[in-house]
Amino acid sequence: MNIIDLSHLIHSEMPVYWDSETPDLKIIHTIEKDGFRETKMTFYSHTGTHIDAPSHMIPGGLSLDMMNISQFFGRAILVDVSRSVSQSIAMTDLKGYQKKIGKVNFVVIKTGWSQYWGELKYFENYPCLEEEAALWLSNFNLKGIGIDTISLDRTDATDFPVHKLFLSKNRVIIENLTNLQRIKDEFFHFSTLPLKIREIDGSPVRAVAIEGK
Repeated sequence: MNIIDLSHLIHSEMPVYWDSETPDLKIIHTIEKDGFRETKMTFYSHTGTHIDAPSHMIPGGLSLDMMNISQFFGRAILVDVSRSVSQSIAMTDLKGYQKKIGKVNFVVIKTGWSQYWGELKYFENYPCLEEEAALWLSNFNLKGIGIDTISLDRTDATDFPVHKLFLSKNRVIIENLTNLQRIKDEFFHFSTLPLKIREIDGSPVRAVAIEGK
């Protein structure tokens, strides 16, 4: 069995989306003073490698705590579009995986964009799903879609059609994945467990790929 960490490190200097704030991690209690160490953590629900719940964009949608724990674990396929010269992930990039996608719970899209994590470029002109490709993919009986970019939608999106397409069907979205190049098996087990917080619209996750038996 080979377990691969697919999550970015959370810290106070980490990259965050335009209108977010960096995490505030304060040591409140120390071993020297109190006999134990405890840290107060303040950060947005969509910080770093994170999962989107339907309630993130769908009025009345499910929050993560309302979803069965099985929603966050299952068999996945790695769809590699990293050699594409286009900023858009099109139907032609996915069609060859059609039969294989029908046998999994998650599609994890490898664009290679995580190499720019920590650079301004990471948030600009990243590869994202074309609406036609997203509609085709949403018709599979999946639990979720993961990607190694900040979003499935375009950087200039205002109505977030791809997000809403998946979330309206109770498919979770996992963004800001990393280390996808370390996955050697086309099929693997994927775990993306969120924190169990009441009525939460998203959560940082410790996403992992599990290869082998």
